[in-house]
Amino acid sequence: MPPSSPHRSSQRVAEAAAFRSFANGYLREIDPGIPVRHALADGPPAPCVEWNLRGQRLAIRAEIVAPSLCGAQGFGRLWTRHLHEPRWRPVAPMRALQDLLGEAYARCDEGGGEARERELELLGRVLDSYRETARQLHLPSPPDEGARFIDAERALVFGHWLHPTPKSRQGLTPWQARTYAPEEGGEFRLAVFAADASRVRHDSAAARSAPEIARDLLGADAARLPLRPGEIALPMHPLQAEALLLTPHVAAMVEAGALRPLGAFGPLFTATSSLRTVYAPDSAWMAKFSLPVTLTNSLRVNRRPELEAGVAVARLLARSGGAEHPAFRILADPAWLTIDCPGHRESGFETVFRENPFRGGAERGIATVAALTAEPAPGRPSRLETLLRRLGGTDLAHDGRTWFSLYLDCMLEPVVALYERHGIALEAHQQNALLDVAEGWPRRGFYRDNQGFYLSEAARPRIQRLVPETGTIASLYYDDGEIRRRLAYYLVVNQVFSVVARMGHDGIAREEVLLDDLARRLETIARRMTGLGRAFARSVLDGPTLCTKANLRVRLADRDELASADGAGTYIDMPNPLQRRAHRSASGRVLAS
Repeated sequence: MPPSSPHRSSQRVAEAAAFRSFANGYLREIDPGIPVRHALADGPPAPCVEWNLRGQRLAIRAEIVAPSLCGAQGFGRLWTRHLHEPRWRPVAPMRALQDLLGEAYARCDEGGGEARERELELLGRVLDSYRETARQLHLPSPPDEGARFIDAERALVFGHWLHPTPKSRQGLTPWQARTYAPEEGGEFRLAVFAADASRVRHDSAAARSAPEIARDLLGADAARLPLRPGEIALPMHPLQAEALLLTPHVAAMVEAGALRPLGAFGPLFTATSSLRTVYAPDSAWMAKFSLPVTLTNSLRVNRRPELEAGVAVARLLARSGGAEHPAFRILADPAWLTIDCPGHRESGFETVFRENPFRGGAERGIATVAALTAEPAPGRPSRLETLLRRLGGTDLAHDGRTWFSLYLDCMLEPVVALYERHGIALEAHQQNALLDVAEGWPRRGFYRDNQGFYLSEAARPRIQRLVPETGTIASLYYDDGEIRRRLAYYLVVNQVFSVVARMGHDGIAREEVLLDDLARRLETIARRMTGLGRAFARSVLDGPTLCTKANLRVRLADRDELASADGAGTYIDMPNPLQRRAHRSASGRVLAS
């Protein structure tokens, strides 16, 4: 194949992207490296980071072409040398990645004979992610990118920038991805089962019961379901339905007549960015399923405590008024439905029903923060840069700062205020956070995900008076010190810092300026609030470190983070880029007074 072919170009870009995501995790979690400059024959010395791989007697230098104070570093050329040799030689990104991977295991091996097996497993996941990225880069771009909610859901070509395997999807073949993954816009009908009502378990905080919502999901087809007396319809993702029919406990239920597969019914659905939550533009509900696919760190399984938490928090928000904010809305997951199988905590049929406000024209201009800040394909602007340039202002930096301030109005302020007033914290990372940018400027934020609620132990008496069942749901209440750590990661490090870094990489506004703006906003929050919100803002401003996710270390241990209820080993600390800015801001106020 000629070197200039589009397919070859996609491979090179995917290889560089694989190194970028892995190396950023290595920088943050394993070794920050040493800043150096590399002498070049064709220009001034290049700024680089150098890692000494002691376990392999190697050194790697990576050119920093897009530095960041708080987000992803962009890498250019790479070199390597043996520690006993003076000469640096160019090295391919995937070769350098494998060397870093070997060193990471050499440093983090907890002992035992399984380290090599885990290393090969992770290498396979890295290669799987690389191949999927290359395949997606080879796809044609959608003709009207960014017009609707679902367009943004399909836009994450490179995936999570700080994950070693951002596009790995074990259990999903390329031919299945064409239909069931979001990027190619595939559409499918749901597989429907008829279950004996005595086996069905469900709950709802909505005006309609979960079985009624399930029928709503199927639209006009619900009227022609061949249900027998005493049966309830359970819609299911086709991939999950196929896997379930091959499991012994489900096969036994089918054999006994307690469960009947009915076939495909309902409107055409398409995957959102999470792959297992599906969307139909005219349906009042989305559905979130378990899937037999391992995405990034975890097999995607809906667990009963998460289902119960979604309904309990929906009741809590309704009874406390916690969801009432003019610039912010929580998309409730107010109902769930499953089949009870003796001997199995989860049967595999666990389904969450989520509100869908993005229909009837309201789907236009809705985008996840992840899509807005995602690394664009080479030669193309990011979605955020495109949005800002369409505003048509004469001062891009000024527009960028104004946009950032309005974004904080929609996402930072309401989330901290919810924690302050009601003791409810959200796992508000960039993929769970959506913005209404139909007019270019942020005007409303949205939050989604029933897996991402933290209730304050300090607020437990008040919360349990409103919703008593919250006290019986595992891993719903947390100590406020732990909540502050996790909220700092999800809201600030993962979400807000991604906007700061994207504007910096795009040349819209300098990161230093935006971090100063963020520090001033947090100072204002800390002065205005008096309780949990103030304590959170002060912890982000004053602490020498911030909590961050240890995605690489989780993968090195081959651990499913969702299977660990307490999140043990999932989080580490990173230097806090806001600390000095907060002190400088405070000093400025003292001098001004």
